[in-house]
Amino acid sequence: MNIDTLINARWIIPVDDCKDAGGRTNQETESSKPRPTPDNVIYEHHSLAINDGKITGILPTEEARLKFTAYEEIDLDAHALIPGLINCHTHAAMSLFRGLADDLPLMDWLNNHIWPAEQRWVNPEFVEDGTRHAIAEMVRGGTTCFNDMYFFPDRVAETAVECGIRAHVSLIMIDFPTAWAKDPDEYFLKGEQVHDKFKHNPLIGTVFGPHAPYTVSDAPLQKIATLAEEMDIQIQMHVQETAFEVHQSIEQHGKRPLQRLFELGLLSNRLMAVHMTQLESDEIELIAKYGVSVVHCPESNLKLASGFCPVNELLLNNVNVALGTDGAASNNDLDMLGEMRTAALLGKGVAGDSTALPAHTVLRMATLNAAIALGLGDKTGSLAVGKAADVVAIDLNHIETQPLYNPISQIVYACNRNQITDVWVAGKQLLKSGVLMTIDEAAVMAKAQLWREKIFSQ
Repeated sequence: MNIDTLINARWIIPVDDCKDAGGRTNQETESSKPRPTPDNVIYEHHSLAINDGKITGILPTEEARLKFTAYEEIDLDAHALIPGLINCHTHAAMSLFRGLADDLPLMDWLNNHIWPAEQRWVNPEFVEDGTRHAIAEMVRGGTTCFNDMYFFPDRVAETAVECGIRAHVSLIMIDFPTAWAKDPDEYFLKGEQVHDKFKHNPLIGTVFGPHAPYTVSDAPLQKIATLAEEMDIQIQMHVQETAFEVHQSIEQHGKRPLQRLFELGLLSNRLMAVHMTQLESDEIELIAKYGVSVVHCPESNLKLASGFCPVNELLLNNVNVALGTDGAASNNDLDMLGEMRTAALLGKGVAGDSTALPAHTVLRMATLNAAIALGLGDKTGSLAVGKAADVVAIDLNHIETQPLYNPISQIVYACNRNQITDVWVAGKQLLKSGVLMTIDEAAVMAKAQLWREKIFSQ
């Protein structure tokens, strides 16, 4: 059988779509709540066959060489192949604000530093340059798909297509005027135009992106709940990120933010609730009941001292939890390997249980759980025949990851992103032996320096 690519690896970690008791896989039920599954499967001396951008086989290397004739055959004798990492929440263009306002509380950071900087600098060129910079960093770190929330989502999508990465872009909604739109009517109009422009692009998806309960009023939120159903797209929103946000909501609305969103019809399996550091037991039961996904951003939450998402309790209640980095202005990197390690360690500390958030669960949060949250569980998030060939190769033959007893544990607890050598999205190689194939790294660096000089001079 003739195929495009055959990758022969030391290990393949599929993050398997294991079947439940009813014989259904997570692919077949990707819109529903995930179930705890034995997803720590590791294949040794196996090969991954790719043709027309999809995975056509995973089998022992000796058998693969007999079965397939590949246009390109790649031997990775010291590497593990994993599904492409999915950064389920970020603000890509904010890479150009990296380090601009550190060591501040969230509301001070937003009101007195970030929002004024955005008002001064954000325009289509800023978004395009910042997004390309972020994509370069993410690809080098093994991210093959990102869920973005920022202005000029059309430019974000165009840049992602140019670079060959998978992206979901937000149809922004916020009550006040910004560089993107002046009022809710214009936000909706422009958002629907972006959706229509990219709805047939295989790499691009759209999601509604109301900023937060404290910045979006009732009427736009109700309209988003209706339109998301009509357009069959997801919703991402910062929710209960800080104690101040909850206190403010009680003062203004007489109820906590999640209760308000529930009454407005926002709670469903379409909603990706980002951060969720301020959760009570009855709220966990509520989001579990309605199939809400939670996007955990541990490093941003730690840096801004926002609080602790009770991830282990969410998982025990069958809530789908994914991982995101947030933007580079509040993290300050877009390193999903680092985010996995932080999530695992923090999760154990918050739960007071060393068995909480084991390595394979955290890897699943950064891959298949994120795909499920985005409505992409049938397309990506695991290495399975018929899915897109979104693949990452990690060289584990480094002093930092030897001796090696379990590759999943080493990837989560010991590996760093410099060990990622190769990345494919839909079968197209974006990183080859550590070199970016679709992005001019020198040009990205030069643009970053120009923006630094502009911003720092003001």
